[in-house]
Amino acid sequence: MEFVDSSKQGQDSYVGFDVTLAKYLAEELGVELEIQAMSFDACQTAVSTGNVPMSISGYSWTESRAENYELSDYYYAGDNETEQVLLIRAEDAEKYTKPEDFDGVTVGAQNASLQMDLVTSQLPNAKAYTIGEIGVGVLELETGNIEALAVADGNGTQIIANHPGLVKCSWEFDVAEEFEANVILIHKGETELLEAVNAALAKAYAAGYYETWYNEALEIAESASAIEVSLD
Repeated sequence: MEFVDSSKQGQDSYVGFDVTLAKYLAEELGVELEIQAMSFDACQTAVSTGNVPMSISGYSWTESRAENYELSDYYYAGDNETEQVLLIRAEDAEKYTKPEDFDGVTVGAQNASLQMDLVTSQLPNAKAYTIGEIGVGVLELETGNIEALAVADGNGTQIIANHPGLVKCSWEFDVAEEFEANVILIHKGETELLEAVNAALAKAYAAGYYETWYNEALEIAESASAIEVSLD
């Protein structure tokens, strides 16, 4: 959804589906795009305090976000949000095959994310462990600090490609329809901006841009210059 192309510099180094979407929105709105790379938590705080007008970071709809932000209409990044999975170490593939296997086990997920909501609701007896960034979570999993990491399926596929010691658990989360796509967070009260963003999203959907952007992001993610950067 968003990562760094180490073969490029500055703003051009930020790539991924969400970055392509941000560039498209800036063009449609007639504004200059300035990407500020922040941690997942910091992105949300920046919008709520009004330091930035919007954040695009693979967000799912949640009731809490609907109360605290203006949420855009849905946009669709391939199958990335339709399926939510657990990454585990390959040697544990037979050990973890059903929800009960995670009772008392430490399961990581990003703070204030759909994945954390799913862990706490569908694995109530697991020990939910908050991580700041996915890259950190992968390291925690590989070193044995956690036993599983909750991620969107598309992210999981790319992580496994770069970390062959990890696999997807055969059990998957049950994802409600309202969580199967992404939304943009916009500062509360910015209804005019919200309307303009929704109009641009509708145009992109009608033109069939989403599939092209997603496939392009997958291709870049598989290149040697693609890196996941953790941010404070």
